[in-house]
Amino acid sequence: MSNINPGRFTTRPEIQGTFGVVATTHWIATAVGMSILERGGNAFDAGCAAAFTLQVVEPHLNGPAGDAPLILHAAGAEAAEVVCGQGPAPAGLTIAHCRSLGLDLIPGTGQLAACVPGTFDALMLMLERHGTLPVRDVLAPAIHYARHGHPIVERTSATIATVADLFRDHWTTSAAVYLPGGDVPLPGTLFRNPALADTYERICREAEAAGGGREAQIAAARRAWREGFVADAIDRWCRDDAVMDVSGRAHHGVLTGQDMAGWSATVEAPVGLDYGRYRVLKAGFWSQGPVALQQLALLKGFDLDRLDPAGPDFIHLVVEASKLAFADREAFYGDPDHVPVPGDVLLSEAYNAERRALIGESASAELRPGTIPGFGAAVDARATDEGRVAVGASGAGEPTVGRLGTTRGDTVHFDVIDRHGNMVAATPSGGWLQSSPVIPSLGFGLGTRAQMFWLEEGRPSSLAPGRRPRTTLSPTLALRDGKPFLAWGTPGGDQQDQWIPQFFLRHVHAGMNLQEAIDAPAWHSEHFPSSFWPRKSRPNRLVVESRLPDSTVAELRRRGHAVEVGDAWSEGRLVAASRDPDGLLRAAANPRGMQGYAAGR
Repeated sequence: MSNINPGRFTTRPEIQGTFGVVATTHWIATAVGMSILERGGNAFDAGCAAAFTLQVVEPHLNGPAGDAPLILHAAGAEAAEVVCGQGPAPAGLTIAHCRSLGLDLIPGTGQLAACVPGTFDALMLMLERHGTLPVRDVLAPAIHYARHGHPIVERTSATIATVADLFRDHWTTSAAVYLPGGDVPLPGTLFRNPALADTYERICREAEAAGGGREAQIAAARRAWREGFVADAIDRWCRDDAVMDVSGRAHHGVLTGQDMAGWSATVEAPVGLDYGRYRVLKAGFWSQGPVALQQLALLKGFDLDRLDPAGPDFIHLVVEASKLAFADREAFYGDPDHVPVPGDVLLSEAYNAERRALIGESASAELRPGTIPGFGAAVDARATDEGRVAVGASGAGEPTVGRLGTTRGDTVHFDVIDRHGNMVAATPSGGWLQSSPVIPSLGFGLGTRAQMFWLEEGRPSSLAPGRRPRTTLSPTLALRDGKPFLAWGTPGGDQQDQWIPQFFLRHVHAGMNLQEAIDAPAWHSEHFPSSFWPRKSRPNRLVVESRLPDSTVAELRRRGHAVEVGDAWSEGRLVAASRDPDGLLRAAANPRGMQGYAAGR
């Protein structure tokens, strides 16, 4: 800890330009995105290319069979839109099936927790609707790096080392890819995944063989994934091979080719909240995104302009607002296509005025969801019992391995704005190298997003076939004075919609530029149940970076927060991009982890 107020500080300059900006969680993906813009592609082309590249260079954080909500605003369009790349639970994944296996939680690894993969179709849908380039152009960089190699980053190597014994003993198909020569690849050495390159190359060939123009090729690529050789390989893999998972037992997957063929990505309107001159936009209540909006709705009632964003008053208010909003997430959020969600009430002035009155001078140790007659369900008390914590669990990020190797998957993010004013933010995740074994013919494993469902009937987020799990993935857009202004997001599981509003509040109330708002000391609460196996919570626990002043930490403790001081640069992996009315573009990326970079000119 430091006795010096951190003030306004940056590790890097805020990137500025007029041609285009790209910010991602890995420098290679950022460079790929910029290269697409330089070739004449627009922000949506660049976003697709960056997303596929992130699957290759950050395989411990996302993969082809994961999920990806995208939020975008096309230049000249009247409104923003959300592309839902969150696939639903397969037809065979029911509460009764899981209970028959002796489970009370869906395992966080293996095959049983696989939902319909959503990322590929969502990216292709965005490319079809708003892009300008053909399929091969946006897949070519990912194919190149998968086939010819990329320098593996330290965190990928560390993740592989953590699960190396699991791979050797149980997931031998993953060992064949991620333990070349039987050893953990060293950081900085070239790492290749030729099977993944072959998969994407075959999709390109099948798209081109379909003939016709760009749109016809994209449609053929989507068929190859959802109904063709990719779906066939996934169907056979789930049917033929039982896989050891975090429960300590082997289970078959239930995802089928019919599940794959029966789903496609969709476009919907975002959920929004007015906050002063800004309107902040998120994906719907099938995501946790609106929890950031509710925090802002609660904080409207406080004069944050006069508060130091590294001071105890500011942090206390933001943390207590997050506790209330996340408690409502537990009680009310679910797939609105299947369960009633009182979204209008949750974001209303009257409801949040009532909830705001619960924020006092002292930290709350209770999980306090609101009451909305006819909606929601009681929060499972067991979910807040630390006695349920499993060996190897972690409070931040997305725990996925537990007893069979202690590590966690996380997420990637990218933001792109081009000179025309096209803007996109996306948070792909899932399908981590440590989540499920590699399907040999494809070069990637399945996602495990279904672990976010509850196996109790009657909850908004209860498991049911065809229902979308309540994802933590949460990209954000904001309008300023009615015009598209800001795109941002971060990896981090449940912490995403804590770091996302912190960044926004520092930018809006403290006048920090994008890089300053990212670099400023951050924190997260672990007060509420985790969305991930084993659904742990740590009531009233507040984890802060050590760069906060000693006086701030002492005062937060005096107010009753159970403060845990973490490393100086340990909270979040935010990236952001913005556009001023005169066309000036800005971008910034998180220095934590030394992977994220912004570029532009």
